[in-house]
Amino acid sequence: MAKILIIFDSRTGNTEKMASAVAEGAKQVKGVEVDVKKVDKATLEDLQAADGIIMGSPTYYGGMSGKLKEFIDKSVKIHGKLEGKVGAAFTSSGGTASGAETTLLSILQAMLVHGMLVQGRSDDKHYGAAAVGAPREKDIEMCKALGKKVANLVTKLEKQRASPSHK
Repeated sequence: MAKILIIFDSRTGNTEKMASAVAEGAKQVKGVEVDVKKVDKATLEDLQAADGIIMGSPTYYGGMSGKLKEFIDKSVKIHGKLEGKVGAAFTSSGGTASGAETTLLSILQAMLVHGMLVQGRSDDKHYGAAAVGAPREKDIEMCKALGKKVANLVTKLEKQRASPSHK
């Protein structure tokens, strides 16, 4: 069974609501186990055990929260061990043009440095899911779509890795 890990930081509850929606979307995909953890409870072992990692953070000054950044900084201890895992990001911000895209990119940048595969979107919201303030229904649907898209990619890659022709 493929494992999706959703790690988030949330002070007001907005990003936590988004994390729940991302998890709901990922759970729609057959053969996927989903674990949702607040960044304070996540471990480097959790990262290594996951096939897909989706991280969420509020936008603070155009970047991720200090707690998520500190966790990512600790991941230098397992550098090279996340290569090939699927990654994605989501954020909640205080307003439009307030740094949501740069927050998503800062999370994705760390994933790319780890050699992860990043799930983007060609139609809209290219870098991940973003909401302004409390997530509205359209934001919740966008989060569900992100979770489902990542879970589908993880299962597709897992099937490919398990096939006899890949070995």
